[in-house]
Amino acid sequence: MNIIEAIRMRRSIRDFKPDPVSKTILSQILEIASRAPSAENSQPWEFTIIAGNVLDNIRQANIEKLNAGAPPHPDLHSKGLPPASVYRRRQIEIAKQIFQLMEIPKDDNKKRDRWMERGFRYFNAPAVIIISVDQLLHYPRPLFDIGAVTQTLCLAALSYGLGTCIANQGITYPEVLHKLAGIPESKRIMISIAMGYPNIDFPANKVVSHREPLENITTWCGFDEKKSG
Repeated sequence: MNIIEAIRMRRSIRDFKPDPVSKTILSQILEIASRAPSAENSQPWEFTIIAGNVLDNIRQANIEKLNAGAPPHPDLHSKGLPPASVYRRRQIEIAKQIFQLMEIPKDDNKKRDRWMERGFRYFNAPAVIIISVDQLLHYPRPLFDIGAVTQTLCLAALSYGLGTCIANQGITYPEVLHKLAGIPESKRIMISIAMGYPNIDFPANKVVSHREPLENITTWCGFDEKKSG
């Protein structure tokens, strides 16, 4: 698979086979991902890879906090999308596609709650990669770098037949990860990536997110100028 194919094929996988992903494969993917660009070669990312009983315990702790109504407080602060904006429209469009495929009615709050829980369980993935940065780095300086390494990691995973889902639900309660995964308090937890072999029969794995036409988001400058002389 070449890089163009990987970019076009990458999508969010929301359910996985139970088959474990070997430490060898995960190490190879991380080695490739670490070639991602970073400002001034700062390489701010740090990886914590979680599987087995530790991952099961984290899933359970996340769900317990969610069901107890614990307010979200991720290290990576994010506000909701502006109402009536094109950004919110795109979010709604993908949600509608997922709920239709999963046969979740608009007014079925129980099914919607169960669906939301999937993110806090890392979509049943056999492995999860948590990316964190040192608190010494002033926020939001490392955000671009973390985005670059995250995308590189997800593209590299495709070459091994693996799927991924980049999600912030799994970092909603950072104290769970500090305690159960041993991530030091000196680290800011940035994002989680669920990883595993895709369950191709799962309805939501058939979601294809649409992209805005290029002419709506692109301005060309200087390409129509005629050379003098």
